Amino acid sequence: MSVDPFSSIGELGAALRSKKVSSVELTQMYLERLRTLGAAHNAVAELTEDLAMRQARAADATSSSNPLHGIPFGVKDLLATKGIPTRWGSPGHADQVFDYDATVVSRLQDAGGVLVAKLEMIELAGGGNYNVANASRMGPGKNAWDPSLWAGGSSSGSGISTALGCVGYSIGTETSGSITCPSAFNGCTGFRATYGRVSRHGAMALAWTLDKIGPICRSAEDCGLVLSAIAGKDPNDPSTLDQKLSLRSGKRPKIGLLKEDFAKNKADAAEKSYHFVLDTLRKMGYETADVAMPDLPYETAMNIIVDAEGASAHENFIRSDRFQMLQDVDQVAGFAAALETKAIDYLWAMRLRNEALQANRIWEKCDCIFTPVFYHKAVPVDQPLDKTWVNMGGEMISPPNLLGWPAMAFPMGFEDGAPLGGQIIAPCFEEATCYRIVRDFQRVTDLHKKHPSGA
Repeated sequence: MSVDPFSSIGELGAALRSKKVSSVELTQMYLERLRTLGAAHNAVAELTEDLAMRQARAADATSSSNPLHGIPFGVKDLLATKGIPTRWGSPGHADQVFDYDATVVSRLQDAGGVLVAKLEMIELAGGGNYNVANASRMGPGKNAWDPSLWAGGSSSGSGISTALGCVGYSIGTETSGSITCPSAFNGCTGFRATYGRVSRHGAMALAWTLDKIGPICRSAEDCGLVLSAIAGKDPNDPSTLDQKLSLRSGKRPKIGLLKEDFAKNKADAAEKSYHFVLDTLRKMGYETADVAMPDLPYETAMNIIVDAEGASAHENFIRSDRFQMLQDVDQVAGFAAALETKAIDYLWAMRLRNEALQANRIWEKCDCIFTPVFYHKAVPVDQPLDKTWVNMGGEMISPPNLLGWPAMAFPMGFEDGAPLGGQIIAPCFEEATCYRIVRDFQRVTDLHKKHPSGA
């Protein structure tokens, strides 16, 4: 074959169109890698081999200018797939099968994509505040670069599979960090779109007013191709935006910089990587400005909303005999406690959300924000998160999720051989800003092209 497992979507598409490789060959290659590498890292919820081979043969029998035509992909196992188990990462949903496809899955298949796998995740997307990496039906998601480290959640399998070259690209979801976290920990590029940009029809609900869907890929350009295919109004999801996605930007965006506590968090590697990104962008003509977010209890409000909406979404399961089958006792306790969330607390959180809109004034000084996703590499996979999540930072997870802002996470360096991720956060509807900056950075650097040794 003229391509390797880590080829970009553009490279895979060019090889397919020139007949240097067939979709069947690509599909067989990725299925084999999923069976071996993917399974070893607990990334695979279900191989979809029969469907994939049918779709690959159909792709080879037709021609298309669609950039995703014939390219194998995987989706997080909370997206419904017709006749194929969709277990939501939960032992209590092991026999769950839907008779329809999620809109995202349908759109990718309509583009000629080949679904090779459902990818593992934290059970019920971690809505019960899990405390162990093992909170997943298949066991802990092991980092693509170092299996002694965690892959991140809740889109664990999506981050692992993309980083290991087990799929051409993958789909993840985010309520509060579930695309940006596994992207950062595994050295991927992940695109969290504006709330409502991508249809959630057929996706497991955790928090209706927060859930978002987006691609996890090997580059910004790949993310742009996938997001363009899945974005758009959907009559089956009234929350989807009427406004069409555009990834074209006009003037060069000004980048806002928050006060970063590298010294306090003992984050020497992250500080070095952060300044490498800034130096690179400044040499390309990007200007920066110091900015600050309003000091508000964003995370507290997020937690209350997730508790209330998650308990409502999963009430029947929580009250069922199967509830005790969840892997993590903290999840069991968390979901059970969430049933007792008071209406007054939920309404306070929603009022705080309105008050948080004042954070949009930050865009008067800049067009986007650049900040690390976390200050350190992934934490150990075999220890409770409350013991290892020290000096990690991550304060810019809750505010943009609460406000529905888009973000793109991307590799910015390494710490002891494991990836570190940065992110570009932009105002609602301004995905083009995230895309342009990360694309420009990746055009003159090669961090996104590095992959785990032996993979």
